[in-house]
Amino acid sequence: MKYNIIIFPGSNCDYDSYYAVKKIMHADADYVWHKDTKLKKPDCVILPGGFSYGDYLRSGTIAKFSPIMQEVIKFAKSGGLVIGICNGFQMLTETGLLPGTLMQNKSLLFVCKHQYIKIINNNTPFTNLLQKGNVLDIPIAHNEGNYFIDKIGLQKLIDNQQIVFQYSDKDGNVTDNANPNGSLENIAGIINEKGNVLGMMPHPERASDPALNWTDPPSIPIISGRRTGGQVIFKSIENYIIHKLKI
Repeated sequence: MKYNIIIFPGSNCDYDSYYAVKKIMHADADYVWHKDTKLKKPDCVILPGGFSYGDYLRSGTIAKFSPIMQEVIKFAKSGGLVIGICNGFQMLTETGLLPGTLMQNKSLLFVCKHQYIKIINNNTPFTNLLQKGNVLDIPIAHNEGNYFIDKIGLQKLIDNQQIVFQYSDKDGNVTDNANPNGSLENIAGIINEKGNVLGMMPHPERASDPALNWTDPPSIPIISGRRTGGQVIFKSIENYIIHKLKI
């Protein structure tokens, strides 16, 4: 299992992602600089969180012009796994690999806190070890996480089961009070139609280290330890790749 983690000027979660997959999940991982023109034979590409190019113009909009992004796009269109986290999610919408856009939070404030998310679709390479309805506690930290798409696009997401995560309370209730940024339908993460590209605002790499684990599980059963719930996303990716190699 091998990850490529793309680094842009302003990335600040690149090492967090590296630490999670290399040190915690014991996978191979390589950094790839934004000016590089080739990937390093990954099974999965991570577009990490941060403030690429200082979020000038609009979050993720300059990063899409980096030379390496053309290779990421080719990799994704060939069926390769890509996960964009926070700023990475913004890049995926800017490149058109995912539909919709991420706007400024409804509160107009930067939000940084622990956040519950509910699993809506567990039939993806990124959630296959979870059950539909499971709840994870995954930190968020963003200023532009307010997901928006037009009515036709939203219906398409629903019809194609492309909504993977929704913001919820600890009991899995998807409510306005549980929505930290005003996202349409409490959307916290989506996939493309093929199912190989995931964008999510919460940070699973920040919820992977057992040193962060608490023993206060939510009422909906999940894998033991709600604050290491990010591990199951990376474990699901590994499980998908292993299964794919066996076919």
